[in-house]
Amino acid sequence: MANGGIIGPVQNPIVSIASSPAITEFNSSGTYSNPSTVKFATVLVVAGGGGGGASESGNGQGGGGGGAGAGGFRLICVQMSGGESCPVVIGAGGSGGTAVNASVGTPGGRGTDSSFAAPFPFGFTSTGGGGGGGDGCSSSSNMPGGSGGGASGDGSQPGGTGNTPPVSPPQGNSGSGDVGSRYGAGGGGAGASGGCNGGVGSDVTPTFGVAPQPFYGPFNGFYSGGGGGGGGDATPTVPVAGRPAGNGGGGAGSASYIQGGSSPGGGGNAGTVNTGGGGGGTGAGYTGSGGTGGSGKVLIKQLTKTVAPGVWSLQCQYNYKKAGQWSPSAPFDVDYLVVAGGGAARDGGGGAGGYRTSFPGGTKLTLSGGTSYPITVGAGGASNPAGPAASSGSSSIFSTISSTGGGAGITNPTSCGTGTPGGSGGSRRNRPGGSGNAGGYSPPEGNAAGDSSTVLAGAGGGGAGGVGQNAPGPRAGGSGSANSISGCSVTRASGGGGAISSGSPVAATPGGGGEGKTGSSPAPGTQCGQANTGGGGGGVWCGTNGSGGSGIVIIRAPGTAGISASPGTNTVTTLPAPAGGCKVATFTVSGTLTT
Repeated sequence: MANGGIIGPVQNPIVSIASSPAITEFNSSGTYSNPSTVKFATVLVVAGGGGGGASESGNGQGGGGGGAGAGGFRLICVQMSGGESCPVVIGAGGSGGTAVNASVGTPGGRGTDSSFAAPFPFGFTSTGGGGGGGDGCSSSSNMPGGSGGGASGDGSQPGGTGNTPPVSPPQGNSGSGDVGSRYGAGGGGAGASGGCNGGVGSDVTPTFGVAPQPFYGPFNGFYSGGGGGGGGDATPTVPVAGRPAGNGGGGAGSASYIQGGSSPGGGGNAGTVNTGGGGGGTGAGYTGSGGTGGSGKVLIKQLTKTVAPGVWSLQCQYNYKKAGQWSPSAPFDVDYLVVAGGGAARDGGGGAGGYRTSFPGGTKLTLSGGTSYPITVGAGGASNPAGPAASSGSSSIFSTISSTGGGAGITNPTSCGTGTPGGSGGSRRNRPGGSGNAGGYSPPEGNAAGDSSTVLAGAGGGGAGGVGQNAPGPRAGGSGSANSISGCSVTRASGGGGAISSGSPVAATPGGGGEGKTGSSPAPGTQCGQANTGGGGGGVWCGTNGSGGSGIVIIRAPGTAGISASPGTNTVTTLPAPAGGCKVATFTVSGTLTT
């Protein structure tokens, strides 16, 4: 049957009908119960604004306190399952700074984050606004935030950075640095950076409807305005007015103290509740506090339209892409680099961890969307301060790809045998080297160790790029292999150098392998394989032998893939051109890749 010009069966539409009212408002934390028929929603999440900075209490001397940054502002289209319950957190405004003495006023407190916890990967958080700068304080960790706080009027500090931590589209703007005349500077707003005044907020009326609306409050759809800075030095009779706030709930700065008299300025003005507005700064010399930041807000618009299966609105697609949340439901292909832990050494150098990669030009792995993939990062072989034995490295594993741990370098020439096999082989004093590619893979995951059959010494352990060097001879570890899967070329998985009783040490081979020692060079440290390279440990004639370097797993996915890595020590980054926006997940410890 013809279906819109396409031959095939008619698709039954999914009808997404908003309940009444179509827009749900949260001014305090709670739970959003999504109707079973609603599959898409546009969600505004505004965090709490920062608190305004304080001036010193010097009777009109000094500079005004900085205006605070607005709470982070994020407006994102999300896909819903229908019928789910989504926790909502509304962030509080930050507290205002206070005058400590005649020289110092404290910065304002940072606002609290707000969040909307939709099912993964569609939940998101907006960051609290940065506090305004305090007079006499050179800097403050409170000043960065969703939007950054403005500097105080003493000229000693920069403005706070906005969009911290960074998200796309940006959740806010930076506060201003020194604006002159000892005025406090304006805090950043969602729509503009701070300047002499607080930065303007952002307008949501194109999404939630023309003003007025019962849920808009006093600013007709503008939220997250920056706070104004406090007034500068006063003359004996005339106060200096504070600076205006940005439209969207920011508080204005207060006027400076009149020398020898009472002040009409008072403390900085508070940000308006449930707008995310930044608090205003205190005028110069006034003993009052900076204005408290405005609390946050969440608005949820249930989209009222009929949608065919697998169809997203252009607005949803755009917002997913900008937020890094556009996840293809179909399987997608990834490149990988899987390096195992390197072997430890005794007299013979340790072998590098097995090294397997698809990049560039190899066979990729196909991953399914909505799946968790466990990642194992192999440990390096452990050092052994005495005795003939050392430990081989541990395997690293991603999906169907497993790389074998590097073979241990050993001593004990009185018994028969060879060095230890592994991803790359470990050397054995006065014996042939251990074999590489223990997993039997094609292409090979590593190479054999060098041969020291004719001399009482250790040879080099095998590396991903070459065999270990023999003894007598160079005794160097086998070469590593370079790869640019992460966006820049890095050499990993070289073998450890072999040890000898006298003579010169063997320099470490590039790629993480350890240095081979002599009896006269037992100094610790440089004989160990480097972490997250899979390098083999370097041989030591006396003292503590070299441990192997731990492995690493790197996965390179299309830019459209929605992937995350846990725990937090593992990362996902987006490569710039010319890499085409590919996403790279780097695992330095065992964890989980979620697609």
